[in-house]
Amino acid sequence: MADMGAFRDAVTAWAAGGPGEPARELAARLGVSTAVLLEGPSDVAAVDTLAASRGRDLAAEGVCVLSMGGAMSVGRFAGLLGPPGLGLRLTGLCDEAERPYYARGVERAGAAQAKIFVCAADLEDELIRALGAARVEEIIRAEGDLRPLRTFLRQPAQQGRTAQQQLRRFFGTKKGRKIQYGHVLVDALDPDRVPAPLDGLLAVL
Repeated sequence: MADMGAFRDAVTAWAAGGPGEPARELAARLGVSTAVLLEGPSDVAAVDTLAASRGRDLAAEGVCVLSMGGAMSVGRFAGLLGPPGLGLRLTGLCDEAERPYYARGVERAGAAQAKIFVCAADLEDELIRALGAARVEEIIRAEGDLRPLRTFLRQPAQQGRTAQQQLRRFFGTKKGRKIQYGHVLVDALDPDRVPAPLDGLLAVL
């Protein structure tokens, strides 16, 4: 049976130059109504984890949470999924530095009304600030990554940086680590401490 993962794969293949018909057929079969455009898989992990914590099954609701592999792809995905393509409602989450790519991408796709939520630096930064550096270090210890963190913090390049800057950089030092902590940091949030951009995104879905 087809699922939202199959639709995501079909859209990604379409964006890479493949045929669009598989995505069109799956969108109709699955009742996809909304596409959430995210920069990478760690953002998907965070959104999915928060949705699950609130008892939401986004796929069952017709919401596709999609990693585009970078903000510069937003124009391509918005064109395929928005008014010129499948006609889905678009929304998304991006870093402050990537806001112009999103603004141009959705505007060119005729979806200027799409609500895009912006993180001050990036989502990891938002999560670290929401939890506090001390709590994040506790989570890193519980995940078995305390030794790699201590090794990382001894690097000359990390001297003079704030704890928040160091932790944010640490999450990007190993493949898959951002995805891992996208899950566990969101899972550790108190309900009233969810960063505003992430909370706002879930509220419009």
